[in-house]
Amino acid sequence: MIEAQVHQHLRAFLRECHEPTWPHHLTMARLVARALRLGRSALLQVGGLSAYQGQYRFSYLIALLMWPGPAILVVPDEIRQTILLQDLPRLQDSLSLHKPIQIGNRWPHPDFAGLLMTTPEAWFNDRLGQGDAFPEGLPTVIDDADNLDQWVRDSLTAEISAPAWEALTLAFPGCQEIIRDTRVALTHSAFQHPVNPYHCHLLTQAERERLQQLQDSLGQATLQAGPSTLPMPLPWQRFWQGLGSPDFLLWYTIDREQGQIKLHCSPIDVAPVLTPIWQRQPVVLIGAALDPDAKADIFRQSYGLSDLTCLKFAPHRQHNAIRLYLPDHLPLPNTPQFQAELLLETRRLLTFVKPSVKGPTVILVDDLPLKQQLAANLAAEFGSRVQVDQPLQHPDAILVSGWKFWHHHRPSWPSPGLLIIATLPLPSLENPLVAGRVAYHKRKRQDWFRLYLFPVAVSELQRAVAPLRANQGMVALLDTRVHYRSYGRQVLEALSPSACSRKLQTDWQFDLDG
Repeated sequence: MIEAQVHQHLRAFLRECHEPTWPHHLTMARLVARALRLGRSALLQVGGLSAYQGQYRFSYLIALLMWPGPAILVVPDEIRQTILLQDLPRLQDSLSLHKPIQIGNRWPHPDFAGLLMTTPEAWFNDRLGQGDAFPEGLPTVIDDADNLDQWVRDSLTAEISAPAWEALTLAFPGCQEIIRDTRVALTHSAFQHPVNPYHCHLLTQAERERLQQLQDSLGQATLQAGPSTLPMPLPWQRFWQGLGSPDFLLWYTIDREQGQIKLHCSPIDVAPVLTPIWQRQPVVLIGAALDPDAKADIFRQSYGLSDLTCLKFAPHRQHNAIRLYLPDHLPLPNTPQFQAELLLETRRLLTFVKPSVKGPTVILVDDLPLKQQLAANLAAEFGSRVQVDQPLQHPDAILVSGWKFWHHHRPSWPSPGLLIIATLPLPSLENPLVAGRVAYHKRKRQDWFRLYLFPVAVSELQRAVAPLRANQGMVALLDTRVHYRSYGRQVLEALSPSACSRKLQTDWQFDLDG
């Protein structure tokens, strides 16, 4: 069987190339080969240092290359470049595997029996849009599935920008006045909102009613004009679908410099939309940290995944351990005293710990006023070493960064020696889009914290600390909710393996997972 062949070839490759030890290479390769052979979907969580360094990719690549039939590999552009320039040449040269490989946004030819590499945007746009770019039933491997939520929501979101308004005016010339008035009224209303760090606001009920009036007027114009009316522009077709539904999120983003807004409409619960596409082909989803639980019940529920094989690989307890500092004397983040104590504790870490570790320091804080205040105070003491959301330019730099900025640039930067996490990365209810999703869960009488906020925070934490596992770096988590909230133990389990201490110690002799 192909599982045995893949196992044998991968073991020979690893011995020949002296690859860094990841104890789950062979298990993962056999699972992917089995999924290809049986046509059974699987969900694999890699976790730890291997996810950050991409070591696990050899395991699924060799299974895809040895699989005799056609297959699709869905990967972001940056991962695809690494595969093409580094991973594939090594496998092909070492094992003489020369399966045809093509890159593109649609299937090359009906008789093509090789491997097609495509982007998440192309694959999800086709599957969710009922396209025909990719044949039904082809086994598909999706890497970097930690970004699945963003990929899916980008594909499902209808965006109404200036060109869409112009297209609507051309399609309904008799309704130019109400189209113009609606656009002007919405723009004026949007700019009455106070500025927020997220540059977006949910549509109010009055704004929804204004758009509903526009839709009704266009519907009447269509009935009166008959077949001579141009079809409704596609962005508007998708937008109207969610306008009257409480299960859709409607918001606008604001560009104050240009004086323009964009309307957006997206379903809140994507599971019903995704369930049919998983049934159209066997899929192997691979990610670093998709769910705190090995069975991934919440992840599967959120994205409409039913019966599939789930496996979570445990990081190596010795080679992947981090030093984890968990002070319990700091005030809670929602108290007035937290900002001053955060600054004092950060200074202690930079003075006490930083001289003993190599590499830059990264301080993660998403609260914009707090980030600016912290950076200003640190710059007064540590000078130009302190940077705010900027590329690391100094080996001893102190980067004060938001979570999104750090995750975007993390793969291309050196591993920090010290990572300071000001607060748990729970999505902020001050973000209108987060508040909208939470309100939806409340209306459905669902546990919005367990189903939404907590899984996001745990995944963010696991991905953030992964680079420090290469050199057993130091992580300081300054959010004392890990000590006083019921979910604290789950947070610590997600950061395992780690050597923990609640006090700064000169010898750093911590107990593993203590």
